Amino acid sequence: MRRRTVVAGAALIAAVALAGLPAPAGSRSPSVPRDLQPAAFTSLTLTADAPAQRALGLPDVALRSAGHVTGVTTLTEPGRAPKAPKTRGKVIQPASARGFTWKPPKYTISGWATFYDNGTTAMRIPRGSVVRICGAGGCIERVVNDHGPQKPSRVVDLYRPDFFAICGCGWWSGTTWVTVGVY
Repeated sequence: MRRRTVVAGAALIAAVALAGLPAPAGSRSPSVPRDLQPAAFTSLTLTADAPAQRALGLPDVALRSAGHVTGVTTLTEPGRAPKAPKTRGKVIQPASARGFTWKPPKYTISGWATFYDNGTTAMRIPRGSVVRICGAGGCIERVVNDHGPQKPSRVVDLYRPDFFAICGCGWWSGTTWVTVGVY
């Protein structure tokens, strides 16, 4: 007995839900495409004189505003035309410095660096800090992306190509002395 009422209730809910929904859009079949009939178009020739304007329902000459524009109106700007310059203007540009200098770092740390294949890591420098790392082979500028190395004697772990760029040593080397400037 209970199952009949459950089934009947579900059927009633479904019927009410379907009655409340709008008809599906685009459910009709598309119409057959037809060619345009030439009789649907009318040929109309307009001239630029006043009778044609009256035929179109435009206001007559007495109802026009004082500054109306016609086909023969010429537009001019009041005043004189500017004179063209005879020479080009000169740009005064401040002199640039011959060399390039780094701004001073907040602080520096010196110690041993090793290579690491997952970016630039440093235990004593906050993650996201911009650092300038200088070794015997040169300097690079990087962003610290993780914490490391674990050994207290090491200052920074570098991405392998960066390590050998500033190391100035052979491929067999594992550590190099660096100075890290934190900006």
